[in-house]
Amino acid sequence: MLEFNNVSFSYHKNCPVVSDLSLTVNPGEYIAVVGRNGSGKTTLTRLIMSLVKPVKGTILFDGETTKKYAPADMARHIGYVFQNPSRQMFHDTAIEEVAFGPLQIGISKDDAIKQAKEALAKVGLNGYETAYPSGLSKGQKQRLAVASALSMAPRLLILDEPTSGQDQQDKALFLTLLDHLHQKGLAIILITHDMNILAEKVARTIVMCDGTKVYDGSTANLFQFHDVEKWGLKKPTAVTISHKLSPYGVSFSPTVDGLIAEFKANERGAVGV
Repeated sequence: MLEFNNVSFSYHKNCPVVSDLSLTVNPGEYIAVVGRNGSGKTTLTRLIMSLVKPVKGTILFDGETTKKYAPADMARHIGYVFQNPSRQMFHDTAIEEVAFGPLQIGISKDDAIKQAKEALAKVGLNGYETAYPSGLSKGQKQRLAVASALSMAPRLLILDEPTSGQDQQDKALFLTLLDHLHQKGLAIILITHDMNILAEKVARTIVMCDGTKVYDGSTANLFQFHDVEKWGLKKPTAVTISHKLSPYGVSFSPTVDGLIAEFKANERGAVGV
């Protein structure tokens, strides 16, 4: 679906922000992009959306170069949700906000409203059609932003730190929404600093450091076999605990659920069950 081939980009001459980046995003994948601030994560997403263009290399979408594509062209296929959803909301009601994208690509008002209602229902905001977007909670605003993206029927959804500032309940609801969308076949790229979310939810992780890709593979392997601190990452809680308990026969687990399963297995073994 999406392919980067030796892509480099710089905002200023001789000061690359992304260097010689190659990667592939396949249909239906759930991928995380992580790294310390300034590592090139956001620039990667801006390149995907054609907000900036490579100075070297090529980006392909469905085998076609995106060199000639404007951001509006990419928005027909890829949804983008900002870290601060308020930055992308400009209308007085939720239904107007979600219908805006379809209207811009020539869909009739009746069909745009229909698609907007369906998108609001998908994110659990049915009944909020006339709500004022700025009056919604942070979690509701994030779901509204996702609905705006879904109204365009994208094949890929990019989310930049979508759970930051949310309480635990809103965070859990939002992550369950992403799980549901992924199960329905939507490809997701998640930018996050939350390593617990990364370990619990995402199978493949790309690590960026100083504008280069330093890791691309299994999330579990990332935490089991690599010193992630050198890339500015923190180990998930379960990883830290399982490493400390390994001398006592506890196997590695990157997730809390996996760690609990290990404890129960050890307990059964201890009593001969």
